[in-house]
Amino acid sequence: MIANILIQCGLYLVVLLALAKPLGEFMARVLTGERHFLTPALGWLEGLTYKASGVDPQREMRWTEYAVAALLFNAFGLVVLYGLQRLQGVLPLNPAALGAVSPDSSWNTAVSFASNTNWQGYGGESTMSYLTQMLGLAVQNFVSAATGIAVLAALARAFSRKQAGTIGNFWADLTRSTLYILLPLSFILALALVSQGVVQAFGPYVKAQTVEKIEYEENKEKKTTQEQVLPMGPAASQVAIKQLGTNGGGFFNVNSAHPFENATPLSSFLEMLAILLIGAALCITFGRMVGDVRQGWAILAAMTAIFVALLAVAVVAEQSGNPVLEKAGVAAEGNMEGKEVRFGIANSALWATATTAASNGSVNSMHDSFTPLGGMVPMWLMQLGEVIFGGVGSGLYGMLMFVLLAVFVAGLMIGRTPEYLGKKVEAFEVKMASVAILLPPLVVLVGTAIAVLVEPGKAGVANPGAHGYSEILYAFSSAGNNNGSAFAGLSANTPFYNTALGLAMLFARYWLLIPVLAIAGSLAAKKTVPAGPGTLPTHGLLFIVLLIGTVLIIGALTFVPALALGPIVEHFQMVAAK
Repeated sequence: MIANILIQCGLYLVVLLALAKPLGEFMARVLTGERHFLTPALGWLEGLTYKASGVDPQREMRWTEYAVAALLFNAFGLVVLYGLQRLQGVLPLNPAALGAVSPDSSWNTAVSFASNTNWQGYGGESTMSYLTQMLGLAVQNFVSAATGIAVLAALARAFSRKQAGTIGNFWADLTRSTLYILLPLSFILALALVSQGVVQAFGPYVKAQTVEKIEYEENKEKKTTQEQVLPMGPAASQVAIKQLGTNGGGFFNVNSAHPFENATPLSSFLEMLAILLIGAALCITFGRMVGDVRQGWAILAAMTAIFVALLAVAVVAEQSGNPVLEKAGVAAEGNMEGKEVRFGIANSALWATATTAASNGSVNSMHDSFTPLGGMVPMWLMQLGEVIFGGVGSGLYGMLMFVLLAVFVAGLMIGRTPEYLGKKVEAFEVKMASVAILLPPLVVLVGTAIAVLVEPGKAGVANPGAHGYSEILYAFSSAGNNNGSAFAGLSANTPFYNTALGLAMLFARYWLLIPVLAIAGSLAAKKTVPAGPGTLPTHGLLFIVLLIGTVLIIGALTFVPALALGPIVEHFQMVAAK
């Protein structure tokens, strides 16, 4: 069993890290505007896009212009997606004749997909038409991910430029990220998923005859039938970008636990790989863009070390099982509750760790059914700020805020003005980085506190006690860090949670984006300082350990008291009941 777990997890990490270097170098060429192997095939389309939209890709933007462009573009997408949901009942490509989505749910979903969170309080196959899924959700999967990559590119340029007033062009970064990175990778992955049996169809839902009678209730009247409706749709194309773009929204209600969305162990491996692929590769991209690839490898090493440590905790916790069941005489090899037999414990724990290390949120098992400590791992990974790989672009620029803080702390230790990549880290950068680091915990903790105090918040809890509290804390941790996964025992598709979690998603995405771009503008305007005898090397083991410590200490100081009231006390309750 141990060998099987090590092989599965080890193979995953080896393939991920092996692909990070070539993809990262390619993305650096894309984001710097260099010629690459896709230029002959798609360069004409890039040019046509600029011409049709009236954009001059050579016109550089100040950080304020860049921020305004990003915010307006995302706001426009939010409004369009809201309108599609409200009008889908009268729009085409609606084979299940689904009506309009409620206003509060439409608001929540529009914010969710525009902000790259993809939290879902609805069942996909019973709520969204094909048109809404494709024109609304899938489009936002692309452009919200591209927005994150664009902001990271702007920050990387700021480190490499000397006394410059601009950080790039948002529209050019958005176009190149979508056209050369997200679209080709999604096309390849979608074909691979279709080959494994993931559905990609536009026909109506299929009716199948069942062997047993199915009981159901309609208008408070109990009925039986031997007919089951099988949902169809263009799932593979959306699954590909939801994983690669760290979006995570499921085409079907149970997400990638659904056999139509994740059909085989191979499709599961490919989808898990896609979750972290671009996030890992962007570390190499950053190193190339700042002119020192060692910096990217150092950040990637710190991310990987934390990921492996927490993955081990999750696997051990789930493999240990539930002692209460053992006491009851139920023989079980680990905790299989809420998990697919075809994936097993190791793959379920690996997926849960990967999807919350990234701001992905897709699932192939139900996190609500994990053991207390097994469920705490994905929760705490989100609470660390979604910086362990994180969302495409957003995870790395979030981690760079911790890098600046670590450099600042190191500077205090040796009595020198802190420097990173030749740029002095001064009061403004530290203040903005502090805002970016502290805002998500503020959103999470304040939102959780309100929800456990007011009746509409408590009404959504199905499980009393510590686990019910954990469900609420998990929901706000997910929304407040743009993840999207859930402890599904919480009934969150209500006006209270749709509104509150929607606000949390807005704050977490855009109040973080603005300080990051402000730092980019400040750093770009500074001159480069040559490294001296007192300069702290930021590519070695010492700095990697310092960075890991900074992330973990801030995460522990911020959230351990909250976790003690939920998964930690629940673990001791479970042990005491043995």
